[in-house]
Amino acid sequence: MSAPVRRAVRVQPRAKRPGLQGLREDGVILARVGAPPEDGRANAELCAVLAKALGLRARQVAVVIGHTSRDKVVEIDGLSAGEIDTRLAS
Repeated sequence: MSAPVRRAVRVQPRAKRPGLQGLREDGVILARVGAPPEDGRANAELCAVLAKALGLRARQVAVVIGHTSRDKVVEIDGLSAGEIDTRLAS
């Protein structure tokens, strides 16, 4: 099994249409979540959105840096960096 992969994410909370927006040129994942940034609800929804897009369980995605910021670093367990890029591109 491979080591967890860390990826940068830019989050927009309280979005009308939650989901992934794609990748910026610098490789940052753009995501929208419907939850407000209170009590970790937006972070939990971000993990669920990313996990669904990647075909993983929500517990395999965790916010490790930026718990109170729109710019976050998530750790994804169970996929290589190449597999993550491929799944996000499709």
